[in-house]
Amino acid sequence: MEQYNYTPDDKKRLDVFLSEKSGLTRSRIKTLIENECVFIDGAVVKKSGTVVSPGSVVEMIVDDPVQVSAEPENIPIDIVYEDEDIAVINKPRGMVTHPCQGTPNGTLVNALVYHVKDLSGINGVFRPGIVHRLDKDTSGLIVIAKNDKSHLSLAKQIEQKTAGRHYLALVEGVPSKQEGVIDQPIGRSKKDRKKMTVCTDGRRAITYYKVISSFGKKYSLIDFKLGTGRTHQIRVHSKHIGHPIVGDPVYNSVDEFNVAGQLLHAYRLELDHPSTGERMCFSAPLPDCFRAVLRKLRKRSY
Repeated sequence: MEQYNYTPDDKKRLDVFLSEKSGLTRSRIKTLIENECVFIDGAVVKKSGTVVSPGSVVEMIVDDPVQVSAEPENIPIDIVYEDEDIAVINKPRGMVTHPCQGTPNGTLVNALVYHVKDLSGINGVFRPGIVHRLDKDTSGLIVIAKNDKSHLSLAKQIEQKTAGRHYLALVEGVPSKQEGVIDQPIGRSKKDRKKMTVCTDGRRAITYYKVISSFGKKYSLIDFKLGTGRTHQIRVHSKHIGHPIVGDPVYNSVDEFNVAGQLLHAYRLELDHPSTGERMCFSAPLPDCFRAVLRKLRKRSY
């Protein structure tokens, strides 16, 4: 993820100005604007045709694939399920989902291009097969589309919330309610554009939670279910309610276990098969580092 700041010398359409300055296509600029990644003097821009004026400050956040094809790499990956239409992968913690600026290789996509015969082309050569993503240090299940028909079906299920995505996270403290809904809009932080935050001008974000177990008053193991899919959603919502995820380097500064990355795992995935319509459910065990922390906590006396 990169942040760019530009100051125009004369009046010009925003999409034209940014395309000239960055080298990105106007269609890519339009997508960034729709995703609320472009700002003028600190305010989110809603329209590509907005006119920029001399002296204004234009900010742009780009988490964009590098401009090369994803090269196949023989990186071991855990393929939980695969058929002609989809593949379900248990992504390891520490792996970036697709090539991006600063990480052109060693990603899940590089491994997929090597191990999986066919991948959907809707997202082009940079993100083949990628319907949704997981943050680098978030482990767990991610579904891959092997053709465009499957891609469209899976994307629709995620958009219409018929696909179920469950996560386990270890958070600081114990929520006052054992289960509930966090319905708070999320947008770019005005203090740090690389971060997300709960804000009134953000996009609606819904997260369901249920406490699985607690360890005294210091930590809780929580099941989170996504109602929407905003960037860093669970991490931001957890922080917002006063229970940040243990090890999160961006939204939390406490890490007594030295895990160096959030203890957040996508452990359950439910979807309708794109061809058969069959309801399918997949699960993935917690990674070793996560289980090791839980073992330590269970040995303590509270």
